[in-house]
Amino acid sequence: MINFQDRLQKYAELAVKIAVNIQPGQSLWINAPIQQPEFVRLVTEQAYKAGAKLVHIEWQDEISTQIKYRLAPDEAFETYPAWRVQAVEQFAEEGGAFLFLESSNPELLKGIDPKRIAASSKAAGTALAKWRADMSASRFTWSIIGVPSEGWAKLVFPDLDKDAAIQALWEAIFKASRVDREQPVQAWHEHNETLHDKRAYLNRKQYKKLHYRAPGTDLTVELPDRHIWNGGTAVNAQQNPFNPNVPTEEVFTSPRKEGTHGVVRSTKPLSYQGNLIENFSLTFENGKVVDFSAETGYESLKTMLGIDEAGRYLGEVALVPHHSPISESNLIFFNTLYDENASNHLALGEAFPTCVEGGLSMSSEELDQAGLNHSLIHVDFMIGSADMDIDGITADGAIEPVFRNGNWAF
Repeated sequence: MINFQDRLQKYAELAVKIAVNIQPGQSLWINAPIQQPEFVRLVTEQAYKAGAKLVHIEWQDEISTQIKYRLAPDEAFETYPAWRVQAVEQFAEEGGAFLFLESSNPELLKGIDPKRIAASSKAAGTALAKWRADMSASRFTWSIIGVPSEGWAKLVFPDLDKDAAIQALWEAIFKASRVDREQPVQAWHEHNETLHDKRAYLNRKQYKKLHYRAPGTDLTVELPDRHIWNGGTAVNAQQNPFNPNVPTEEVFTSPRKEGTHGVVRSTKPLSYQGNLIENFSLTFENGKVVDFSAETGYESLKTMLGIDEAGRYLGEVALVPHHSPISESNLIFFNTLYDENASNHLALGEAFPTCVEGGLSMSSEELDQAGLNHSLIHVDFMIGSADMDIDGITADGAIEPVFRNGNWAF
């Protein structure tokens, strides 16, 4: 049996070779929690072995973040540092890769004034708009992978003590990321091929609409003309492949902004800005959320939908089989990176230029004309279950099965 240190080493190798796929001479920016120095050092070592020119580490401390939200003056949340915008934009323009180690406590900002959270989100979204647009367009390499934190681990495994919960979350992350396989890197190459086959089928079909049916859900989503399904690897401006999310089980595209009608109910909790939103429902007319409810986190949902007008429209539809490793773990991770890969999901907000033919060379006005949404937010939420059926509706009205009982029908 492979011991923990060996799995940690394999995970670091996976981060460098699969997630960001570092190329000789390329620089790497790691955004990391201060609780994980050992893993960050392993990733740094792997990156230099792969030929990285420079590894820059930006440390994050969620407790300090919490203190800021409690004690800083209001104006601290109304602006975003220009020096950091310049730093990330320059790093991206020079061909650098970004690796984000996700470990946030889903309840970190519980009890914080939602107006502060909204102001901070809007300030960051506005200041980083160009960088985030380039990220959505895969113009530079970026990836998100998970590492445990105490707050996150205790939420997933509430019956375990701190150390046992962190260890259990590490093991769950390893399994979800295929680190438990004998050759994780090879397993990922094979997995990417499977996702590429699914997206190729859907791209040939060019369905006009998708119709979702499940308990509490009856939703029709129109797709743009010449839309493109993506999944598995993305390709940066230098034509180097990378995996934006590890793990990933999804095949996704962007819908036509004003083409969503009906009602959809969530099937997993959504962690948004340090608050949990649970058992919520959205009603769409002409693409826009016109009504909503939530058993838990209603005010957080209201705040999210109020960041900007376009945040009430969809930017992504993603298909994920119910029989995925994360779903079959029967764990709720309270983290979108993992929970979205256990379930069909949608995203409110920003659409992907890579999801329509010629999108990367289109102006913002042309993307609007193509039907893609542009927003300061992009928030995934989970809607899939073993009870979900999805039909593809062709341009001539033919109805074909895409999902049955939560899994692929082709």
